[in-house]
Amino acid sequence: MNTKLGPQDLPLLTPDALQTRSYDDAWKAVAALQALYNQATQFLRTHFDLVMAGEAPKGRYRAYYPQVSVTTTTHAKIDTRLSFGHASEPGKFTINVTRPDLFEGYLEQQISLLLENHGVPVEVGVSTTPIPLHFAMKEGAHVEGSIEEQLDRPLRDLFDVPDLECTNDAIVNGTAGIDATGARPLGPFTAQRVDYSLARLSHYTATSPAHFQNHVLFTNYQFYMEEFRAFAHEQINDPESGYVSVVEPGNLITTADMITGEPAARTPQMPTYHLKRADGSGISMVNIGVGPSNAKTITDHVAVLRPHVWLMLGHCAGLRNSQSLGDYVLAHAYMREDKVLDDDLPTWVPIPALAEVQVALEQAVAEVTDYSGYELKKIMRTGTVATIDNRNWELRDQSGPVFRLSQSRAIALDMESATIAANGFRFRVPYGTLLCVSDKPLHGELKMPGMATEFYKTQVAQHMKIGIKAMESLRSMPLERLHSRKLRSFEETAFL
Repeated sequence: MNTKLGPQDLPLLTPDALQTRSYDDAWKAVAALQALYNQATQFLRTHFDLVMAGEAPKGRYRAYYPQVSVTTTTHAKIDTRLSFGHASEPGKFTINVTRPDLFEGYLEQQISLLLENHGVPVEVGVSTTPIPLHFAMKEGAHVEGSIEEQLDRPLRDLFDVPDLECTNDAIVNGTAGIDATGARPLGPFTAQRVDYSLARLSHYTATSPAHFQNHVLFTNYQFYMEEFRAFAHEQINDPESGYVSVVEPGNLITTADMITGEPAARTPQMPTYHLKRADGSGISMVNIGVGPSNAKTITDHVAVLRPHVWLMLGHCAGLRNSQSLGDYVLAHAYMREDKVLDDDLPTWVPIPALAEVQVALEQAVAEVTDYSGYELKKIMRTGTVATIDNRNWELRDQSGPVFRLSQSRAIALDMESATIAANGFRFRVPYGTLLCVSDKPLHGELKMPGMATEFYKTQVAQHMKIGIKAMESLRSMPLERLHSRKLRSFEETAFL
């Protein structure tokens, strides 16, 4: 007869409870979040190790994410130019928190703004959301299968596992509402949603999320990555550049003085390089591959890091006969036929161009190419970029697509840009797109291997230089100005 106790029959074992405390100092509040998080994760790791070493389980082990809350009784008196840092109305606002070590600077900044704008303390305590064992482990650790082999019972009998009820985009999609305690969300993502994305970033990019910088470039071609890697290594050998290291897949770290780590054993799905600055204001570049599904996947996960801006640099089909191969397209609007975001962000939602990003990109094109003013129109067009989900669209009856493209006044077509821009809009991350015309299928110029001429290779280097120059320009801009109010809805989270 099987006498093994089910999980519902085991006593619940948790860390010693710590009382919720109020703080009027952001640094102390973040330190308290770190202490609670460290206590919780260490509790789970310790008991997992004991069980794996052969100790009989004493119960079901559970620890909870820490949380930060604020309760306001009046509307804040704020600088109305500021798009974040204040609650939308009086009430209680709360969010559970993970990896406060990774998000230390972000949390300090956001809590400081709350204290300044509302004049009330924040509360730090333990939430009611369990930490899954998987997310309590150190980066690179694996638990699947181990405990089942050791104990002949499922992992979820003794430890919490990821819960999809807590891992969703309800907050950023505006459907979260008020929780059971009467609180509204204080931040854009739940802790489990963040942990899930941190794990996926490690998987897709073969680099630790800790290496990601605040300025992110996306591309759909590996030779852009090779150009970026060469530029990055030049920069770390220049003491005036401000860049301190390059991180490559496998967490291979190169500084001016040494190399640590090993390259990735296999090429990851989305190879990523990080050109780092000490304050995180460097540039990360990701080869997302081809297609809107990939574009959505990576931006879903990068968004939890709360980058200051992301840009798409890639190739496109030029739709006008007046365009030449190698010309640039600065997206000012998007025609969305990618379909992957329709459930989260209906196509009737306009995706506005962000003036700060548009100006930075146009100025960068002018500086790098030595064209300016009216002359810039010789090599760059500003207009609508269409994004579709069928790479071989030109092999089908073209009358329907061509009619829509003409009606939308589109000047270029690709498979990623509108997805990246739309997800930037959805996640409140400033975005922009600068593409390079690589073919003109409506005019008989198809993309063929023979197009890889010296001229075309030169365009890749120039395109990359433009993207980097734009990022460096945006880096010098105050964060409050870059994060446009265009990206904020009626009822927003106080945290950026």
